[in-house]
Amino acid sequence: MRVGVLTGGGDAPGLNAVIRAIVRKGEKTYRDEITGFADGWRGVLEGMVVPLTSEGTRGILPRGGTILGTSRTNPFKMKGGPEQVEATVARLGIDALIAIGGEDTLGVAQKLFGRVSVVGVPKTIDNDLSGTEVTFGFDTAVQIAVDAIDRLHTTAESHNRVLVCEVMGRHAGWIATYAGIAGGAAYILVPERPFDVAQVCESLLLRHQKGRYASIVVVAEGAQPKEGSMVVQSREVDEFGHVRLGGIGDVLAREIRQRTGFDTRVTVLGYVQRGGTPTAFDRVLATRFGIAAIDAVHEGAFGQMVALRNAKIVRLPLSEAVNSMKTVDPELLEVAEVFYG
Repeated sequence: MRVGVLTGGGDAPGLNAVIRAIVRKGEKTYRDEITGFADGWRGVLEGMVVPLTSEGTRGILPRGGTILGTSRTNPFKMKGGPEQVEATVARLGIDALIAIGGEDTLGVAQKLFGRVSVVGVPKTIDNDLSGTEVTFGFDTAVQIAVDAIDRLHTTAESHNRVLVCEVMGRHAGWIATYAGIAGGAAYILVPERPFDVAQVCESLLLRHQKGRYASIVVVAEGAQPKEGSMVVQSREVDEFGHVRLGGIGDVLAREIRQRTGFDTRVTVLGYVQRGGTPTAFDRVLATRFGIAAIDAVHEGAFGQMVALRNAKIVRLPLSEAVNSMKTVDPELLEVAEVFYG
């Protein structure tokens, strides 16, 4: 078979491990010809191909990012886009397409199913895709955030400061929650629960009255105060309608400084959470997903995605991945609350 592969949306550590696994098993077991598409769905629209071979993918396992490139292109926002995708696949003789991505990329794959034989691989560092217990890239992002928080503790203690650490998480606070608990944060703010600024400041004041003269507050980029709306850098949106987030850390730090008098600074981790070498866990999970995806192609499991459930790789309809969002379990947030104040 001739199998096409694309990576869409934001990059995540482990993408290259998926590509490597698809190519290796596709060639070795099934004698497939693997064709990569550059820059996500844009590459399919424009016919930008990248030949993929076992020899050409050697050494990419520990590399972050994606050798195929990525974009947030949405074929359904372009006149004739779906038809163009179908035409490209037919012209290149692609028998099946493996789409590696998050809610948006897999949403496109779901809509195209019927026109194109497609299998999905879930990917997002936010870990907010339903259907799978965890996505690759999440473990790496959490570890990067924890490393940063550990470092912030020492400088906060040296200067008797409150340090606000803003991490990724548009609609779900998985990174903030895991990193905050593991990093010993004094407070964790997530999109699932609008926060009361006065309550946060009261908790910090109580903490410092007990003799703790430094605190770390971890906030997800999509967290919102009860008394206000989402804080954004601009009103720009991408082709999937997502507003560019950012700025909640600065607003929160200013409020804490004004209400408590504590010297408060902010650190925005931003894209550093996406970059660099994936953890061992993410390399293994991504490899398992890649193997399972090429197997799904040869077993005709189109319109489905691979997922992790009870430590096993399973298949489920793409609709289960894109119809609802996986948010943080309230019980996990309660674990964090034990350490507030």
